[in-house]
Amino acid sequence: MTGNPVCETHYPGLRLHSRGKVRDIYDLEDSLLIVATDRISAFDVVMPTPIPDKGRILTQLSIFWLSFLSDIVENHLIDTDPTTYPPACQPYSGELSGRSMRVKKAEVLPVECIVRGYLSGSGWLDYQNTGRVCGVLLPPDLQNAARLPEPIFTPSTKAILGEHDQNISFEEMCERVGEGIALQVREKSLKIYEKAAGYARERGILLADTKFEFGLINGRLILVDEVLTPDSSRFWPADRYQPGTNPESFDKQYLRDYLFHSGWKVSHPAPHLPPEVVANTRARYAEALERLTGKSLEA
Repeated sequence: MTGNPVCETHYPGLRLHSRGKVRDIYDLEDSLLIVATDRISAFDVVMPTPIPDKGRILTQLSIFWLSFLSDIVENHLIDTDPTTYPPACQPYSGELSGRSMRVKKAEVLPVECIVRGYLSGSGWLDYQNTGRVCGVLLPPDLQNAARLPEPIFTPSTKAILGEHDQNISFEEMCERVGEGIALQVREKSLKIYEKAAGYARERGILLADTKFEFGLINGRLILVDEVLTPDSSRFWPADRYQPGTNPESFDKQYLRDYLFHSGWKVSHPAPHLPPEVVANTRARYAEALERLTGKSLEA
């Protein structure tokens, strides 16, 4: 169902709350409208070339996971059917279909809640230098992409657009959000990861790592934003996994690798992506959706 990519939304009559790297968020007074565009970022930089249908894939995956994980933690989802949104949304229901969620307003915690089951990315770099990941001591002589003895919780700052997240210790997280909330978040994050990783493994996918966001409504902890998508997670095909390598993936690591080998420097303007990179990125995202939910984008 590939159509014209949605790079940015403009909805007269709706009040824009904010634009993130990927999502446009509108304030509906009693709730928020989250619209996932087809923008894609790498190294915290938004690319000028969109990935067709990417926002729809992210939304469908998030909806699936929010339902699947609802026994562990409450979430912010109210509705996903544009025909039930407030009247001001109705002129845009066609574009909103499949790529939007109406959600509860929450006080979002200023941290990214990362769980790692495998050693990869910035965690691998940290481990090579210190033998630790975000202060968590790990066994010696682990390889790149090694499965960890048990999943670890490694929070980071939540950077504003144009800046980079910074890994922080759990103790620093406690200082930022309070020890009680931090303990709840760590417990819920690890439980979510354990359940999701087991489900994904049964479908031939290894959940290497992922990040969550949480918020508070009247003091209650809830899960917010996107959940377990290729934008926020590393998904590896289990049948081709090999420690000591950079595994193939169903996420934007493919794009990161392309940009790294292209010689692009993050300090320079982001390059336009070649058609084959766009097509390959979309194919990886679409395969993640089909493997994890059993549904294709066209269904």
